[in-house]
Amino acid sequence: MKAQIHCPLCGDAAPRDYYRDRRRDYLQCNTCELVFVPLQYHLDASAEKAEYDLHENAVDDPGYRRFLVRLADPLLQRLAVSSNGLDFGCGPGPALAAILSEAGHSMSLYDLYYYPDQSVFSEQYDFICATEVVEHLAVPGDELARLWKCLRPGGVLGVMTKLVRDVDAFAGWHYKNDPTHVAFFSVTTWQWWAARCDASLEFQGDDVILLEKQR
Repeated sequence: MKAQIHCPLCGDAAPRDYYRDRRRDYLQCNTCELVFVPLQYHLDASAEKAEYDLHENAVDDPGYRRFLVRLADPLLQRLAVSSNGLDFGCGPGPALAAILSEAGHSMSLYDLYYYPDQSVFSEQYDFICATEVVEHLAVPGDELARLWKCLRPGGVLGVMTKLVRDVDAFAGWHYKNDPTHVAFFSVTTWQWWAARCDASLEFQGDDVILLEKQR
């Protein structure tokens, strides 16, 4: 008997087929509309880290900083002086944390492979950043719930990830071709998640999402 597949964001069963390419299948949840890759196509930890080790995102790289400022700028407009934050999935070169530290905020770091300090999840934060990370999460529902619990009332979760539009655009979308990308959010998916968490939601441009926890 074929194993039941559940959505890794909301847990709903019986997702529908969304797209298939020569490497893997993609399913879509009927409830939250997350598009996701079934577990049998996920890389193991060593192969996944090997892919990340190929990235060259140095803390002082001007191009990388310009990319991250698209999240940093709207986030900084919302932060009180000397706020404390968590850079979740910061990678080996935590440039966003550096930008925010330079603006006067205290930063903690977490990355599964490069900064695996679980103690950060016992703290409370004024803001949490997740730049180009949610698309890598095997079970984004669990990870987002954990981050949300670490956020103080009135705090902001800032996410950067490319958004699914429709299946025709998905077919030619380079973003899906990264073998470490396994979860793809849309505007509708974030609207569902914000409603579930009673969060205010704002989109900045094509790939920046800000979620504020109610006081």
